[in-house]
Amino acid sequence: MQHFVKICALSLALCGAAQAGQVTAYTALEEDEIAEYVAVAKKSLPGIDLKVLRLSTGDLGARILAEASNPQHDVIWGWAVTNMMDPRILTILEPYKAKGSEKLAAAYHAADDKWFAATGYMAAFCVNNERAKAKGLAVPKDWEDLLDPKFKGEIVMPNPVSSGTGYLQIVGLLQQMGDEKGWKFLKDLDANVAQYIKSGSRPCKAARAGEFTVGTSLAFAGVQSVKEGFPVTVVIPAKGAGYELEASALMQASKNKDDAKKFLDWTLSPEAADIYGKYKEIVTRAGYKPDADSIKAGLPEDVSKTLLPIDFAKSAKEREAILDRWQKEIGR
Repeated sequence: MQHFVKICALSLALCGAAQAGQVTAYTALEEDEIAEYVAVAKKSLPGIDLKVLRLSTGDLGARILAEASNPQHDVIWGWAVTNMMDPRILTILEPYKAKGSEKLAAAYHAADDKWFAATGYMAAFCVNNERAKAKGLAVPKDWEDLLDPKFKGEIVMPNPVSSGTGYLQIVGLLQQMGDEKGWKFLKDLDANVAQYIKSGSRPCKAARAGEFTVGTSLAFAGVQSVKEGFPVTVVIPAKGAGYELEASALMQASKNKDDAKKFLDWTLSPEAADIYGKYKEIVTRAGYKPDADSIKAGLPEDVSKTLLPIDFAKSAKEREAILDRWQKEIGR
């Protein structure tokens, strides 16, 4: 419960007594962004007493399932859609068409309105320009370029077992290439990979520090590295990037659905979207464009055009089998 207390402290006055209904949100969003979102939500929803429990993606899933017979929260807020599509989770959600969700592209909300996504994250390469030049390596444009023997020992990737970013990268390749070619590619690529790191952002940090030439990571981590002055080029894979959506949903068991719905509506509001760009590479609100500095750093003006057509239901269904196979055939 430490995370709950900590986030409540971050949530300013929202965790104190309120005159209206209380809304409890379970989330996997990062603590720093939650603090800013909640501060703005407080101004837009002054009558709602918002309590937030933050856990990692996997831990949150375990908690939601453990409480399935008696949920202790009203909404799920910003959780990987691959995890949200677990049939055991879907059965305890209530369809709700949040205000603004009708303007989202079909890929960003469930056909039955059981979830919608305001944000997401995508795969990208962080290439250290100085190390690439010193090693005589060309900046890769797509995954296939990383098979060049010259990249042996120069690549670091996130471990898909512990990292959602690592999993979305592998799923993107498997769905793009098909199982047979995809698994062969992953094994061939493994020959050039120096190590697999638990975190999705760490490969980018390792590359920007000059420890490796390429870190396969998140686009946001790369963009932030460029903005902070590191000698990094952000590469969005030319044939498309694997990605994950951060989905939100209403619980069937919520005892304060009116206020819970107001909060979900707020997550798709212009006020919320204005903040998302500080923390996310994918913002699904119609008409949203990254700021000029992010575009200059390598983020596409229209991110949606660079995303692979990921089948999230397939990704969710095959997750355990994919990770088991990866551990047996590649993991180290």
